[in-house]
Amino acid sequence: MSGPTSIAPDAGPVTTTHHALWLPGLAFAAGGAVAATVVAAAADAAGVSLEIAGERIPLLGFTQLAFVFSVVGVALAAAFRRWSGRPARAFVRTAVALVAVSLLPDLLAPDTDAATRVTLIVTHIVVAALVIPGLRSRLR
Repeated sequence: MSGPTSIAPDAGPVTTTHHALWLPGLAFAAGGAVAATVVAAAADAAGVSLEIAGERIPLLGFTQLAFVFSVVGVALAAAFRRWSGRPARAFVRTAVALVAVSLLPDLLAPDTDAATRVTLIVTHIVVAALVIPGLRSRLR
């Protein structure tokens, strides 16, 4: 006769860890930040003023903001993965809407020339084009 056996309750299928999203997500964020800086540096080299209302935007500002807001995107992707039945779809829709909203300050900023506005918009689009598909691929 054997002693009592303990059977652990079924924990369900093994899923990927949060690292499967966060580590690549941070890499996408870093890549987006570098891309934004490259776009801004190229525009600066081409003579774009990169000034809003007389204040020059430092190149490091492009890097920092692109990285921070990309990390916000990673957090959103993680939240959708946890709480949404269709996380990839929900994430892409939300991210695209947020990118569209993020263009409004670029369009409405006072005392900003057209070349600077275009540069700001292009940086948003370049970062989004790198980060959104990368995160989406991790949500499938």
